Amino acid sequence: MAPCLLLVLFLLPALATGHQHPSTLGSSALSEWRSAKASYYAADPEDAIGGACGFGDLGKHGYGMATVGLSTALFERGAACGGCYEVKCVDDLKYCLPGTSIVVTATNFCAPNFGLPADAGGVCNPPNHHFLLPIQSFEKIALWKAGVMPIQYRRVNCLRDGGVRFAVAGRSFFLTVLISNVGGAGDVRSVKIKGTESGWLSMGRNWGQIWHINSDFRGQPLSFELTSSDGKTLTNYNVVPKEWDFGKTYTGKQFLL
Repeated sequence: MAPCLLLVLFLLPALATGHQHPSTLGSSALSEWRSAKASYYAADPEDAIGGACGFGDLGKHGYGMATVGLSTALFERGAACGGCYEVKCVDDLKYCLPGTSIVVTATNFCAPNFGLPADAGGVCNPPNHHFLLPIQSFEKIALWKAGVMPIQYRRVNCLRDGGVRFAVAGRSFFLTVLISNVGGAGDVRSVKIKGTESGWLSMGRNWGQIWHINSDFRGQPLSFELTSSDGKTLTNYNVVPKEWDFGKTYTGKQFLL
């Protein structure tokens, strides 16, 4: 089973103004169908909390069990976190459910097993494109008896309820922000932050969709500029109010589709 990391978040929505404009990075979130394989794990309620993308409680963040752990070739060291994929079973008349597909969000990492060959048990080893699904999602496109099955997948736009969420953590001169519930491409590739006492500063990817910067922003309203893999940029001005506090989550504007 993919690794699980616990991050408890407290949600406190706040209003912000925002706009978006095109960037020169990336291409459309939509892509052609590509071949891969998928398997499943028997998920229990604890599996809906954590994951290698840092989202924490997946149910609380709106992802539920419509999620996937991606193999090394797809995970991109966490850059793929938050992206959405349409998946369908193919080439297996015995186990596929005809005419079905699911849309899942990348929330976890399917770790490689270098003790086994990539074509004989090491399903998530490079260069394999592999999707590890909770059984609740797997059974919407195939019978559980299929085990490891051939699939096709493509990137699709993420449809989210509400705005992008910014969960602030850290202390004094170290600030981290978990960015979740991102629509459109879904996977944030770069983040900039601005306080009233600074210009736009680039944040680094800590892990998954948790971003960090070594600066003291206490007592300043915070603005964020997000760029996703399709090249779109969303700016949320003053989404975090002056009276912000560590451990709180603030909600801003959303990417337009």
